[in-house]
Amino acid sequence: MTDVPAALRPRLLGRTTVNVVVAVAVLYTLLPVLWLVLAASKDRDALFGSEVLSLTEFSFGQNLRDLFGMDGGIYGRWYANSLLYAVVGAAISAVVSVGCGYAFDKYRFRHKEKLFGLLLAAVMVPQTVLALPLYLIASGTGLVNTFWSVFIPVLFNPFGVYLGRIFSQGYVPNEVLEAARMDGASELTTYVRVSLRMMGPGLVTIFLFQLTAIWNNFFLPMVMLSDQKLYPVSLGLYTWNSSATVSPEYYPVVIMGSLLAVLPLIIAFVLLQRFWRSGLTAGAVK
Repeated sequence: MTDVPAALRPRLLGRTTVNVVVAVAVLYTLLPVLWLVLAASKDRDALFGSEVLSLTEFSFGQNLRDLFGMDGGIYGRWYANSLLYAVVGAAISAVVSVGCGYAFDKYRFRHKEKLFGLLLAAVMVPQTVLALPLYLIASGTGLVNTFWSVFIPVLFNPFGVYLGRIFSQGYVPNEVLEAARMDGASELTTYVRVSLRMMGPGLVTIFLFQLTAIWNNFFLPMVMLSDQKLYPVSLGLYTWNSSATVSPEYYPVVIMGSLLAVLPLIIAFVLLQRFWRSGLTAGAVK
């Protein structure tokens, strides 16, 4: 630092501080993932020993066979359930959220802003608070312990509607809609063929947010479901982890199952990240 001009020292010090903070944040994020990858490759003896972080004695193949063979191969059923809940639910939720946000942005109707204010208030309500009312509603309609008791509630996302309105304002100019109407297009045709295509990045962004929320959903399935064949991965791994205190053979399969459970989210973000980044930028600029 003695050879650096005095005027540049604060700037270099600031950059160094930022780099250190970023490095610490990266390590904090990656170290648990590294531990999960290494631990998933160890057998039970190595897992409880000092060799868990070693780069030898990999047992990926055996752990995978144990994972999909445990309890009659029910993990594969849990994984398929999670994909169905998350992928299909997030896709429908994104379409519904974008459509509602578009209506709030482009149409005038009575008490629009009051309704939107209630929607924003719903965003601040924790999902765990809604679990008991949803259970009582599902119990009254006979949906408890069914696929629909978990699937229907995830289709409606107040935060997604809020984002849908923001993206509609940022992506769909009113002049384009007026031009489509002058050409004789109906409101539905204008929305499907013009507006929805222009809001594609916003649709993908909402889909990713909802996909992550549904995939990590735990409390609602725990309240609604008692049939293990309907469990998502999160709840299934929780039951195995609870059983591991009595039956230690569950520990390796829980860790391997946890590793496989994060793969769909990683794949989704890698494939759709360019749409996600552009969507967030448009919302922030507006």
